[in-house]
Amino acid sequence: MLIDVSRAGVNFADVHIRQSNYLSEIQLPYVLGSEVVGRRRIDGQRVLAFTIRGGGYAECAVAPQGTTFEVPDGIDDGQALALAVQGNTAWHLLHTCARLQRKDSVVVFAAAGGVGTLAIQLARRAGAGRIIAVASTPAKRQLALGLGADVAVDSTGTDHLTERLIEANRGHKADIVLEMTGALSLNQSLKALAPFGRLVAFGYASGRAATLGTRDLIASSQAVMGFALPQIYPIRGMLAHSMKELWDAVLSGDVTPHIGGRYPLSKIQHAHMDLQERRTTGKLLLDPAS
Repeated sequence: MLIDVSRAGVNFADVHIRQSNYLSEIQLPYVLGSEVVGRRRIDGQRVLAFTIRGGGYAECAVAPQGTTFEVPDGIDDGQALALAVQGNTAWHLLHTCARLQRKDSVVVFAAAGGVGTLAIQLARRAGAGRIIAVASTPAKRQLALGLGADVAVDSTGTDHLTERLIEANRGHKADIVLEMTGALSLNQSLKALAPFGRLVAFGYASGRAATLGTRDLIASSQAVMGFALPQIYPIRGMLAHSMKELWDAVLSGDVTPHIGGRYPLSKIQHAHMDLQERRTTGKLLLDPAS
Protein backbone atom coordinates (compact mmCIF):
# COMPACT_ATOMS: atom_id res chain seq x y z
CA MET A 1 0.00 0.00 0.00
CA LEU A 2 1.30 3.47 -0.92
CA ILE A 3 0.76 5.94 1.94
CA ASP A 4 1.10 9.72 2.08
CA VAL A 5 2.80 10.11 5.46
CA SER A 6 1.54 12.68 7.95
CA ARG A 7 3.71 11.46 10.85
CA ALA A 8 6.46 8.85 11.20
CA GLY A 9 7.59 7.25 14.44
CA VAL A 10 11.07 7.17 15.92
CA ASN A 11 12.23 4.19 17.99
CA PHE A 12 15.44 3.29 19.79
CA ALA A 13 15.80 0.41 17.35
CA ASP A 14 16.36 3.05 14.65
CA VAL A 15 19.42 4.25 16.57
CA HIS A 16 20.77 0.69 16.73
CA ILE A 17 20.15 0.18 13.01
CA ARG A 18 21.92 3.45 12.16
CA GLN A 19 24.87 2.39 14.30
CA SER A 20 24.84 -1.06 12.64
CA ASN A 21 24.71 -2.91 15.97
CA TYR A 22 21.16 -4.27 15.90
CA LEU A 23 19.88 -7.79 15.38
CA SER A 24 20.87 -8.12 11.73
CA GLU A 25 22.89 -6.21 9.17
CA ILE A 26 21.17 -3.90 6.71
CA GLN A 27 21.87 -3.39 3.05
CA LEU A 28 22.68 0.15 1.94
CA PRO A 29 21.12 2.35 0.74
CA TYR A 30 18.55 2.22 3.54
CA VAL A 31 15.81 4.57 4.75
CA LEU A 32 15.04 4.30 8.47
CA GLY A 33 11.54 4.20 9.94
CA SER A 34 9.31 1.22 10.69
CA GLU A 35 5.93 2.90 11.30
CA VAL A 36 3.86 5.67 9.73
CA VAL A 37 0.44 7.25 9.92
CA GLY A 38 -1.08 8.85 6.86
CA ARG A 39 -3.57 8.55 4.04
CA ARG A 40 -3.76 5.47 1.88
CA ARG A 41 -3.39 6.57 -1.76
CA ILE A 42 -5.94 4.13 -3.10
CA ASP A 43 -8.90 5.51 -1.12
CA GLY A 44 -7.72 8.34 1.17
CA GLN A 45 -8.40 6.30 4.33
CA ARG A 46 -6.35 7.26 7.40
CA VAL A 47 -4.15 4.30 8.32
CA LEU A 48 -1.39 3.15 10.61
CA ALA A 49 1.22 1.03 8.85
CA PHE A 50 4.25 -1.05 9.74
CA THR A 51 6.70 -0.64 6.87
CA ILE A 52 8.55 -3.88 7.74
CA ARG A 53 11.80 -3.08 5.85
CA GLY A 54 12.24 0.58 6.73
CA GLY A 55 11.26 3.55 4.61
CA GLY A 56 9.15 5.42 7.16
CA TYR A 57 11.26 8.59 7.36
CA ALA A 58 9.74 9.93 4.16
CA GLU A 59 6.83 11.86 2.63
CA CYS A 60 5.52 8.65 1.02
CA ALA A 61 5.98 5.12 2.30
CA VAL A 62 5.09 1.61 1.18
CA ALA A 63 3.73 -1.02 3.56
CA PRO A 64 2.19 -4.49 3.14
CA GLN A 65 -1.59 -4.64 3.25
CA GLY A 66 -1.36 -7.18 6.08
CA THR A 67 0.42 -4.71 8.37
CA THR A 68 -1.74 -1.70 7.52
CA PHE A 69 -4.66 -0.84 9.81
CA GLU A 70 -7.43 1.75 9.60
CA VAL A 71 -7.19 4.21 12.50
CA PRO A 72 -10.44 4.50 14.48
CA ASP A 73 -12.09 7.87 14.93
CA GLY A 74 -11.17 9.28 18.32
CA ILE A 75 -7.50 8.32 18.07
CA ASP A 76 -5.17 10.96 16.66
CA ASP A 77 -2.06 10.39 14.57
CA GLY A 78 0.39 10.67 17.45
CA GLN A 79 -1.56 8.26 19.63
CA ALA A 80 -1.79 5.78 16.76
CA LEU A 81 1.97 5.88 16.19
CA ALA A 82 2.63 5.31 19.87
CA LEU A 83 0.57 2.12 19.64
CA ALA A 84 2.45 0.75 16.64
CA VAL A 85 5.92 -0.61 17.42
CA GLN A 86 6.02 0.46 21.06
CA GLY A 87 2.40 -0.32 21.95
CA ASN A 88 2.49 -3.75 20.37
CA THR A 89 5.84 -4.46 21.98
CA ALA A 90 4.43 -3.57 25.41
CA TRP A 91 1.30 -5.69 24.85
CA HIS A 92 3.21 -8.79 23.70
CA LEU A 93 5.84 -8.44 26.41
CA LEU A 94 3.11 -8.64 29.02
CA HIS A 95 0.70 -11.10 27.46
CA THR A 96 2.51 -13.26 24.89
CA CYS A 97 5.88 -13.52 26.62
CA ALA A 98 5.40 -12.92 30.36
CA ARG A 99 1.83 -14.33 30.39
CA LEU A 100 0.72 -11.76 32.93
CA GLN A 101 -1.79 -12.98 35.51
CA ARG A 102 -3.92 -10.86 37.83
CA LYS A 103 -2.00 -9.68 40.91
CA ASP A 104 1.42 -10.44 39.37
CA SER A 105 4.07 -7.92 40.36
CA VAL A 106 5.68 -6.28 37.34
CA VAL A 107 8.99 -4.41 37.04
CA VAL A 108 9.19 -2.08 34.03
CA PHE A 109 12.60 -0.77 33.00
CA ALA A 110 12.89 2.47 31.00
CA ALA A 111 9.48 3.22 32.46
CA ALA A 112 9.27 6.73 30.98
CA GLY A 113 10.05 5.57 27.45
CA GLY A 114 7.66 4.69 24.65
CA VAL A 115 7.31 1.02 25.63
CA GLY A 116 7.50 1.65 29.37
CA THR A 117 4.78 4.29 29.57
CA LEU A 118 2.39 1.97 27.76
CA ALA A 119 3.46 -1.19 29.62
CA ILE A 120 2.61 0.43 32.95
CA GLN A 121 -0.89 1.34 31.78
CA LEU A 122 -1.51 -2.01 30.07
CA ALA A 123 -0.37 -3.90 33.17
CA ARG A 124 -2.75 -1.84 35.30
CA ARG A 125 -5.60 -2.49 32.83
CA ALA A 126 -4.90 -6.24 33.00
CA GLY A 127 -5.11 -6.33 36.81
CA ALA A 128 -1.43 -6.55 37.72
CA GLY A 129 -0.52 -6.32 41.37
CA ARG A 130 2.38 -4.05 42.32
CA ILE A 131 3.87 -2.19 39.34
CA ILE A 132 7.47 -1.06 39.85
CA ALA A 133 8.82 1.56 37.46
CA VAL A 134 12.56 1.89 36.91
CA ALA A 135 13.85 5.19 35.48
CA SER A 136 16.90 7.42 35.66
CA THR A 137 15.64 10.86 36.74
CA PRO A 138 13.13 12.22 39.26
CA ALA A 139 11.02 13.68 36.44
CA LYS A 140 10.86 10.35 34.63
CA ARG A 141 9.98 8.50 37.81
CA GLN A 142 7.24 11.03 38.54
CA LEU A 143 5.84 10.51 35.03
CA ALA A 144 5.71 6.75 35.60
CA LEU A 145 3.91 7.20 38.91
CA GLY A 146 1.38 9.46 37.23
CA LEU A 147 0.66 6.75 34.66
CA GLY A 148 -0.16 4.13 37.28
CA ALA A 149 3.05 2.69 38.72
CA ASP A 150 2.87 1.99 42.45
CA VAL A 151 6.49 2.87 43.13
CA ALA A 152 9.47 4.15 41.14
CA VAL A 153 13.09 3.04 41.50
CA ASP A 154 16.23 4.93 40.47
CA SER A 155 17.99 3.04 37.67
CA THR A 156 21.31 4.87 38.01
CA GLY A 157 24.00 2.68 39.52
CA THR A 158 23.45 -1.08 39.50
CA ASP A 159 25.44 -2.03 42.63
CA HIS A 160 22.34 -2.32 44.81
CA LEU A 161 19.65 -2.57 42.15
CA THR A 162 18.55 -6.03 43.32
CA GLU A 163 17.94 -4.77 46.83
CA ARG A 164 16.11 -1.68 45.56
CA LEU A 165 13.76 -3.79 43.44
CA ILE A 166 12.96 -6.20 46.27
CA GLU A 167 12.42 -3.33 48.67
CA ALA A 168 10.09 -1.65 46.17
CA ASN A 169 8.08 -4.87 46.05
CA ARG A 170 7.62 -4.82 49.84
CA GLY A 171 10.38 -7.32 50.51
CA HIS A 172 9.28 -9.85 47.89
CA LYS A 173 10.88 -10.87 44.64
CA ALA A 174 9.01 -9.89 41.45
CA ASP A 175 6.91 -12.14 39.22
CA ILE A 176 7.72 -10.33 35.96
CA VAL A 177 10.59 -8.09 34.80
CA LEU A 178 10.56 -6.26 31.45
CA GLU A 179 14.21 -5.42 30.81
CA MET A 180 15.87 -3.49 27.97
CA THR A 181 19.05 -1.98 29.41
CA GLY A 182 21.57 -4.79 29.12
CA ALA A 183 24.11 -6.86 30.99
CA LEU A 184 24.46 -5.28 34.42
CA SER A 185 20.81 -4.49 35.07
CA LEU A 186 19.62 -7.79 33.60
CA ASN A 187 21.81 -9.83 35.91
CA GLN A 188 20.75 -7.74 38.91
CA SER A 189 17.11 -8.11 37.86
CA LEU A 190 17.41 -11.90 37.76
CA LYS A 191 18.45 -11.85 41.40
CA ALA A 192 15.26 -9.90 42.15
CA LEU A 193 13.06 -12.35 40.19
CA ALA A 194 10.94 -14.86 42.09
CA PRO A 195 11.05 -18.62 41.48
CA PHE A 196 8.95 -19.31 38.38
CA GLY A 197 9.21 -15.60 37.57
CA ARG A 198 9.53 -14.42 33.97
CA LEU A 199 12.11 -11.94 32.70
CA VAL A 200 11.61 -10.68 29.15
CA ALA A 201 14.49 -8.87 27.44
CA PHE A 202 13.52 -6.55 24.60
CA GLY A 203 16.67 -4.51 24.11
CA TYR A 204 20.14 -3.65 25.38
CA ALA A 205 20.28 0.13 25.31
CA SER A 206 23.57 0.15 27.20
CA GLY A 207 25.19 -1.64 24.25
CA ARG A 208 26.21 -4.58 26.44
CA ALA A 209 24.29 -7.82 26.08
CA ALA A 210 24.11 -10.21 29.04
CA THR A 211 25.50 -13.74 29.29
CA LEU A 212 23.35 -16.16 31.27
CA GLY A 213 24.31 -19.38 33.01
CA THR A 214 22.15 -22.47 32.53
CA ARG A 215 22.98 -23.71 36.02
CA ASP A 216 21.70 -20.50 37.60
CA LEU A 217 18.43 -20.63 35.65
CA ILE A 218 17.81 -24.22 36.68
CA ALA A 219 18.63 -23.57 40.32
CA SER A 220 16.28 -20.59 40.48
CA SER A 221 13.45 -22.03 38.35
CA GLN A 222 13.26 -18.81 36.34
CA ALA A 223 12.28 -18.15 32.74
CA VAL A 224 14.16 -15.74 30.51
CA MET A 225 12.80 -14.85 27.09
CA GLY A 226 13.72 -12.39 24.39
CA PHE A 227 11.27 -10.50 22.20
CA ALA A 228 11.52 -8.73 18.87
CA LEU A 229 8.29 -7.43 17.37
CA PRO A 230 9.01 -8.42 13.72
CA GLN A 231 8.72 -12.09 14.72
CA ILE A 232 4.95 -11.71 14.98
CA TYR A 233 4.39 -10.07 11.58
CA PRO A 234 4.17 -13.32 9.58
CA ILE A 235 2.00 -15.12 12.14
CA ARG A 236 -1.57 -14.81 10.94
CA GLY A 237 -3.83 -12.74 13.16
CA MET A 238 -1.26 -12.01 15.86
CA LEU A 239 -0.65 -8.34 15.04
CA ALA A 240 -4.31 -7.72 14.23
CA HIS A 241 -5.32 -9.10 17.63
CA SER A 242 -2.95 -6.91 19.62
CA MET A 243 -3.86 -3.84 17.52
CA LYS A 244 -7.54 -4.36 18.38
CA GLU A 245 -6.66 -4.69 22.07
CA LEU A 246 -4.65 -1.46 21.91
CA TRP A 247 -7.36 0.50 20.03
CA ASP A 248 -9.88 -0.64 22.65
CA ALA A 249 -7.57 0.30 25.53
CA VAL A 250 -7.21 3.87 24.26
CA LEU A 251 -10.85 4.32 23.30
CA SER A 252 -11.93 3.09 26.75
CA GLY A 253 -9.70 5.65 28.45
CA ASP A 254 -7.59 3.00 30.21
CA VAL A 255 -4.48 3.89 28.20
CA THR A 256 -3.30 7.35 27.18
CA PRO A 257 -0.20 7.35 24.94
CA HIS A 258 2.40 9.86 26.08
CA ILE A 259 3.84 11.98 23.25
CA GLY A 260 7.28 13.13 24.29
CA GLY A 261 8.53 15.09 21.30
CA ARG A 262 7.80 16.27 17.77
CA TYR A 263 10.59 16.87 15.27
CA PRO A 264 10.68 18.06 11.66
CA LEU A 265 12.27 15.47 9.38
CA SER A 266 15.10 17.94 8.77
CA LYS A 267 16.01 17.61 12.48
CA ILE A 268 16.09 13.83 12.67
CA GLN A 269 19.67 13.97 13.91
CA HIS A 270 18.44 15.89 16.97
CA ALA A 271 15.79 13.24 17.65
CA HIS A 272 18.37 10.45 17.54
CA MET A 273 20.80 12.33 19.77
CA ASP A 274 18.05 13.07 22.28
CA LEU A 275 17.21 9.35 22.37
CA GLN A 276 20.84 8.31 22.78
CA GLU A 277 21.39 10.80 25.59
CA ARG A 278 18.22 9.63 27.42
CA ARG A 279 16.64 13.08 27.21
CA THR A 280 13.29 11.89 25.89
CA THR A 281 10.11 10.39 27.29
CA GLY A 282 7.24 8.60 25.57
CA LYS A 283 6.76 8.61 21.82
CA LEU A 284 8.81 10.70 19.38
CA LEU A 285 7.13 11.85 16.16
CA LEU A 286 8.56 13.05 12.85
CA ASP A 287 6.84 15.52 10.53
CA PRO A 288 8.00 14.70 6.99
CA ALA A 289 6.63 17.97 5.60
CA SER A 290 9.15 20.09 7.51
